Amino acid sequence: MNKIALLLPVLALAACGSQQEAAPAPTATATATATAAPKPSLPAPDKDTFSALFAKACPKAEKVNQVVCKRAGMGSPEVICEYGLGEDKYLRDEATLVAGDTAWTLKDPEAMCKKHMEHHAG
Repeated sequence: MNKIALLLPVLALAACGSQQEAAPAPTATATATATAAPKPSLPAPDKDTFSALFAKACPKAEKVNQVVCKRAGMGSPEVICEYGLGEDKYLRDEATLVAGDTAWTLKDPEAMCKKHMEHHAG
């Protein structure tokens, strides 16, 4: 008898949760967004990508030794890369990459290169 008394509230709760709610009617805006093709994204920048962009912007600088890139924020088209040059094992410098339509580009490469060359001038 005690087992039946314990099962009754559980069965009552299960019966209450089994009712289905009516689905909202689809709207025109939901249909328009569903039919839009998703924009393909660029692959994450790696050491080779960043090294090529950096070498093009600063041909007189040492080669990139290591680099770590991360998104500037959720959904941001920008990536912040910290990098080390030559024999340096530390990520001392920072640059920002911006996603273009087909490739990554450095944000303000002239200022980045100038800052780097001033910092490393004898």
